[in-house]
Amino acid sequence: MFTLIRISFAILLIVGTASAQGSAQATASSPSNDLTLLELVKETGFLAWPLAALSIAAVFLIIFYTLTVRRGAVVSGRFMRSADSLIRKQDYLGLLSVCNRQDQCISRITSKTLEFATKNPLASFEEVREVTEAEGSRQASLLHQRIQYLADIGAIAPMVGLLGTVIGMIKAFREIAQHSFVGSKQTGLASGVSEALLTTAGGLCIGIPALIFYSMFRGRVQGLVAELEAASTHIMALLATQYKRASGRRSRTGNDNTDDRPADIRGV
Repeated sequence: MFTLIRISFAILLIVGTASAQGSAQATASSPSNDLTLLELVKETGFLAWPLAALSIAAVFLIIFYTLTVRRGAVVSGRFMRSADSLIRKQDYLGLLSVCNRQDQCISRITSKTLEFATKNPLASFEEVREVTEAEGSRQASLLHQRIQYLADIGAIAPMVGLLGTVIGMIKAFREIAQHSFVGSKQTGLASGVSEALLTTAGGLCIGIPALIFYSMFRGRVQGLVAELEAASTHIMALLATQYKRASGRRSRTGNDNTDDRPADIRGV
Protein backbone atom coordinates (compact mmCIF):
# COMPACT_ATOMS: atom_id res chain seq x y z
CA MET A 1 0.00 0.00 0.00
CA PHE A 2 2.83 2.39 0.84
CA THR A 3 4.47 1.44 -2.46
CA LEU A 4 1.26 2.39 -4.29
CA ILE A 5 1.14 5.75 -2.52
CA ARG A 6 4.78 6.46 -3.38
CA ILE A 7 4.15 5.57 -7.03
CA SER A 8 1.08 7.82 -7.08
CA PHE A 9 3.05 10.74 -5.62
CA ALA A 10 5.79 10.15 -8.20
CA ILE A 11 3.26 10.20 -11.05
CA LEU A 12 1.67 13.35 -9.68
CA LEU A 13 5.11 14.97 -9.41
CA ILE A 14 5.94 14.08 -13.02
CA VAL A 15 2.56 15.27 -14.27
CA GLY A 16 2.83 18.45 -12.19
CA THR A 17 6.31 19.16 -13.56
CA ALA A 18 5.15 18.61 -17.12
CA SER A 19 2.12 20.80 -16.54
CA ALA A 20 4.26 23.53 -15.05
CA GLN A 21 6.58 23.43 -18.06
CA GLY A 22 3.60 23.52 -20.39
CA SER A 23 2.10 26.41 -18.47
CA ALA A 24 5.37 28.31 -18.63
CA GLN A 25 5.49 27.86 -22.41
CA ALA A 26 1.85 28.88 -22.73
CA THR A 27 2.54 31.96 -20.61
CA ALA A 28 5.25 33.04 -22.99
CA SER A 29 2.94 32.68 -25.98
CA SER A 30 -0.46 33.68 -24.60
CA PRO A 31 -0.34 34.93 -21.01
CA SER A 32 -4.00 35.94 -21.00
CA ASN A 33 -5.21 32.30 -21.22
CA ASP A 34 -3.43 31.05 -18.09
CA LEU A 35 -5.21 30.49 -14.78
CA THR A 36 -3.55 30.25 -11.41
CA LEU A 37 -4.95 27.95 -8.76
CA LEU A 38 -6.53 30.85 -6.89
CA GLU A 39 -8.12 32.17 -10.09
CA LEU A 40 -9.42 28.68 -10.88
CA VAL A 41 -11.04 28.49 -7.45
CA LYS A 42 -12.59 31.91 -7.92
CA GLU A 43 -14.04 30.96 -11.30
CA THR A 44 -15.38 27.70 -9.91
CA GLY A 45 -17.49 29.59 -7.40
CA PHE A 46 -18.34 29.18 -3.76
CA LEU A 47 -18.75 25.39 -4.17
CA ALA A 48 -14.99 25.13 -4.64
CA TRP A 49 -14.59 25.35 -0.85
CA PRO A 50 -16.83 22.33 -0.06
CA LEU A 51 -14.97 20.39 -2.74
CA ALA A 52 -11.65 21.39 -1.19
CA ALA A 53 -12.87 20.25 2.22
CA LEU A 54 -13.99 16.90 0.77
CA SER A 55 -10.63 16.42 -0.92
CA ILE A 56 -8.75 17.09 2.33
CA ALA A 57 -11.03 14.68 4.21
CA ALA A 58 -10.50 12.01 1.55
CA VAL A 59 -6.71 12.29 1.75
CA PHE A 60 -6.83 12.15 5.56
CA LEU A 61 -9.08 9.07 5.56
CA ILE A 62 -6.91 7.26 3.00
CA ILE A 63 -3.80 7.81 5.12
CA PHE A 64 -5.66 6.91 8.34
CA TYR A 65 -7.11 3.68 6.92
CA THR A 66 -3.75 2.70 5.47
CA LEU A 67 -2.26 2.86 8.96
CA THR A 68 -5.16 1.35 10.94
CA VAL A 69 -6.95 -1.15 8.67
CA ARG A 70 -4.34 -3.87 8.99
CA ARG A 71 -4.05 -7.36 10.37
CA GLY A 72 -2.19 -6.33 13.54
CA ALA A 73 -5.15 -4.16 14.61
CA VAL A 74 -7.66 -7.00 14.16
CA VAL A 75 -5.93 -10.32 14.80
CA SER A 76 -2.27 -10.80 15.63
CA GLY A 77 -0.39 -14.06 15.77
CA ARG A 78 1.20 -13.06 19.07
CA PHE A 79 -2.18 -12.67 20.79
CA MET A 80 -3.48 -15.94 19.38
CA ARG A 81 -0.42 -17.83 20.64
CA SER A 82 -0.80 -16.26 24.09
CA ALA A 83 -4.54 -17.00 24.21
CA ASP A 84 -4.00 -20.59 23.10
CA SER A 85 -1.38 -21.19 25.77
CA LEU A 86 -3.33 -19.49 28.59
CA ILE A 87 -6.61 -21.26 27.81
CA ARG A 88 -4.87 -24.64 27.79
CA LYS A 89 -3.35 -23.76 31.17
CA GLN A 90 -6.76 -22.47 32.37
CA ASP A 91 -5.10 -19.18 33.30
CA TYR A 92 -8.11 -16.98 32.57
CA LEU A 93 -6.96 -14.15 34.82
CA GLY A 94 -3.81 -13.95 32.75
CA LEU A 95 -5.85 -14.03 29.55
CA LEU A 96 -8.03 -11.16 30.76
CA SER A 97 -4.90 -9.19 31.57
CA VAL A 98 -3.54 -9.80 28.07
CA CYS A 99 -6.88 -8.75 26.52
CA ASN A 100 -6.88 -5.49 28.48
CA ARG A 101 -3.38 -4.65 27.25
CA GLN A 102 -4.14 -5.38 23.60
CA ASP A 103 -6.15 -3.04 21.35
CA GLN A 104 -7.38 -5.61 18.86
CA CYS A 105 -10.78 -6.81 17.72
CA ILE A 106 -10.09 -10.38 18.80
CA SER A 107 -8.94 -9.25 22.25
CA ARG A 108 -12.19 -7.31 22.75
CA ILE A 109 -14.20 -10.36 21.71
CA THR A 110 -12.29 -12.61 24.08
CA SER A 111 -12.59 -10.14 26.93
CA LYS A 112 -16.34 -9.80 26.42
CA THR A 113 -16.70 -13.59 26.41
CA LEU A 114 -14.79 -14.08 29.66
CA GLU A 115 -16.60 -11.21 31.38
CA PHE A 116 -19.99 -12.71 30.50
CA ALA A 117 -18.91 -16.16 31.70
CA THR A 118 -17.73 -14.81 35.06
CA LYS A 119 -20.72 -12.54 35.68
CA ASN A 120 -23.28 -15.22 34.79
CA PRO A 121 -22.43 -18.36 36.77
CA LEU A 122 -25.39 -20.38 35.46
CA ALA A 123 -24.81 -19.57 31.77
CA SER A 124 -24.33 -22.56 29.50
CA PHE A 125 -21.65 -22.81 26.85
CA GLU A 126 -24.23 -22.17 24.11
CA GLU A 127 -25.13 -18.85 25.75
CA VAL A 128 -21.45 -17.92 26.05
CA ARG A 129 -21.01 -18.73 22.37
CA GLU A 130 -23.92 -16.49 21.45
CA VAL A 131 -22.26 -13.60 23.28
CA THR A 132 -19.05 -14.26 21.36
CA GLU A 133 -20.86 -14.33 18.03
CA ALA A 134 -22.73 -11.12 18.84
CA GLU A 135 -19.53 -9.28 19.79
CA GLY A 136 -17.80 -10.65 16.70
CA SER A 137 -20.59 -9.34 14.49
CA ARG A 138 -20.34 -5.95 16.20
CA GLN A 139 -16.59 -5.73 15.63
CA ALA A 140 -17.00 -6.71 11.97
CA SER A 141 -19.72 -4.10 11.54
CA LEU A 142 -17.45 -1.44 13.04
CA LEU A 143 -14.74 -2.31 10.53
CA HIS A 144 -17.17 -1.96 7.62
CA GLN A 145 -18.64 1.27 8.97
CA ARG A 146 -15.20 2.80 9.40
CA ILE A 147 -14.36 2.68 5.69
CA GLN A 148 -17.90 3.68 4.67
CA TYR A 149 -17.00 7.36 5.12
CA LEU A 150 -14.68 7.13 2.12
CA ALA A 151 -17.53 5.77 0.00
CA ASP A 152 -19.74 8.62 1.18
CA ILE A 153 -17.15 11.15 0.01
CA GLY A 154 -16.95 9.35 -3.32
CA ALA A 155 -20.71 9.73 -3.74
CA ILE A 156 -21.10 13.28 -2.36
CA ALA A 157 -18.24 14.98 -4.25
CA PRO A 158 -19.65 14.39 -7.78
CA MET A 159 -23.09 15.52 -6.58
CA VAL A 160 -21.62 18.77 -5.22
CA GLY A 161 -19.85 19.26 -8.54
CA LEU A 162 -23.07 18.64 -10.45
CA LEU A 163 -24.85 21.16 -8.25
CA GLY A 164 -22.26 23.78 -9.13
CA THR A 165 -22.66 23.03 -12.82
CA VAL A 166 -26.44 23.32 -12.61
CA ILE A 167 -26.14 26.66 -10.81
CA GLY A 168 -23.66 27.88 -13.42
CA MET A 169 -25.90 26.80 -16.30
CA ILE A 170 -28.88 28.55 -14.71
CA LYS A 171 -26.86 31.77 -14.55
CA ALA A 172 -25.73 31.35 -18.16
CA PHE A 173 -29.27 30.84 -19.47
CA ARG A 174 -30.50 33.80 -17.45
CA GLU A 175 -27.89 35.88 -19.22
CA ILE A 176 -29.19 34.55 -22.54
CA ALA A 177 -32.74 35.50 -21.61
CA GLN A 178 -31.77 38.99 -20.49
CA HIS A 179 -29.29 39.90 -23.22
CA SER A 180 -28.71 39.29 -26.87
CA PHE A 181 -25.59 37.22 -27.52
CA VAL A 182 -24.37 37.72 -31.07
CA GLY A 183 -20.96 37.88 -32.62
CA SER A 184 -18.12 38.07 -30.15
CA LYS A 185 -20.47 37.92 -27.16
CA GLN A 186 -21.06 34.24 -27.91
CA THR A 187 -17.45 33.59 -26.93
CA GLY A 188 -18.12 35.08 -23.52
CA LEU A 189 -21.15 32.82 -23.09
CA ALA A 190 -19.08 29.73 -23.99
CA SER A 191 -16.48 30.78 -21.44
CA GLY A 192 -19.16 31.07 -18.76
CA VAL A 193 -20.48 27.58 -19.56
CA SER A 194 -16.97 26.10 -19.36
CA GLU A 195 -16.49 27.71 -15.97
CA ALA A 196 -19.75 26.12 -14.79
CA LEU A 197 -18.42 22.69 -15.77
CA LEU A 198 -15.32 23.11 -13.61
CA THR A 199 -17.22 22.04 -10.50
CA THR A 200 -18.27 18.75 -12.08
CA ALA A 201 -14.69 18.07 -13.10
CA GLY A 202 -13.52 18.86 -9.57
CA GLY A 203 -16.14 16.59 -8.03
CA LEU A 204 -15.18 13.71 -10.31
CA CYS A 205 -11.49 14.20 -9.58
CA ILE A 206 -12.29 13.75 -5.88
CA GLY A 207 -14.97 11.05 -6.14
CA ILE A 208 -13.19 8.63 -8.48
CA PRO A 209 -10.01 8.17 -6.36
CA ALA A 210 -12.13 8.00 -3.20
CA LEU A 211 -14.18 5.12 -4.63
CA ILE A 212 -11.06 3.35 -5.91
CA PHE A 213 -9.45 3.42 -2.47
CA TYR A 214 -12.75 2.44 -0.86
CA SER A 215 -12.86 -0.69 -3.03
CA MET A 216 -9.31 -1.53 -2.00
CA PHE A 217 -10.04 -1.07 1.70
CA ARG A 218 -13.30 -3.00 1.42
CA GLY A 219 -11.45 -6.01 0.07
CA ARG A 220 -8.91 -5.73 2.87
CA VAL A 221 -11.67 -5.49 5.51
CA GLN A 222 -13.43 -8.57 4.14
CA GLY A 223 -10.21 -10.54 4.45
CA LEU A 224 -9.66 -9.30 8.00
CA VAL A 225 -13.23 -10.19 9.00
CA ALA A 226 -12.67 -13.72 7.70
CA GLU A 227 -9.52 -13.99 9.83
CA LEU A 228 -11.42 -12.59 12.82
CA GLU A 229 -14.13 -15.24 12.45
CA ALA A 230 -11.53 -17.99 12.22
CA ALA A 231 -9.71 -16.71 15.32
CA SER A 232 -12.98 -16.46 17.31
CA THR A 233 -13.93 -20.00 16.31
CA HIS A 234 -10.52 -21.26 17.45
CA ILE A 235 -10.82 -19.62 20.86
CA MET A 236 -14.36 -20.91 21.35
CA ALA A 237 -13.22 -24.42 20.42
CA LEU A 238 -10.55 -24.23 23.13
CA LEU A 239 -13.10 -23.02 25.69
CA ALA A 240 -15.50 -25.78 24.64
CA THR A 241 -12.80 -28.32 25.41
CA GLN A 242 -12.39 -26.89 28.90
CA TYR A 243 -16.18 -27.01 29.47
CA LYS A 244 -16.26 -30.66 28.40
CA ARG A 245 -13.40 -31.52 30.74
CA ALA A 246 -15.19 -29.82 33.63
CA SER A 247 -18.41 -31.69 32.79
CA GLY A 248 -16.50 -34.99 32.67
CA ARG A 249 -14.95 -34.37 36.08
CA ARG A 250 -18.39 -33.71 37.58
CA SER A 251 -19.72 -36.92 36.08
CA ARG A 252 -16.91 -38.95 37.63
CA THR A 253 -17.34 -37.34 41.06
CA GLY A 254 -21.14 -37.51 40.99
CA ASN A 255 -21.54 -33.75 41.51
CA ASP A 256 -24.86 -32.48 40.07
CA ASN A 257 -23.89 -28.78 40.15
CA THR A 258 -25.53 -27.02 37.22
CA ASP A 259 -22.58 -24.70 36.75
CA ASP A 260 -20.73 -26.48 33.92
CA ARG A 261 -17.98 -23.88 33.54
CA PRO A 262 -14.34 -24.70 34.34
CA ALA A 263 -13.43 -23.96 37.95
CA ASP A 264 -10.91 -21.34 36.88
CA ILE A 265 -13.58 -19.37 35.03
CA ARG A 266 -15.91 -19.53 38.02
CA GLY A 267 -13.18 -18.20 40.22
CA VAL A 268 -12.16 -15.27 38.00
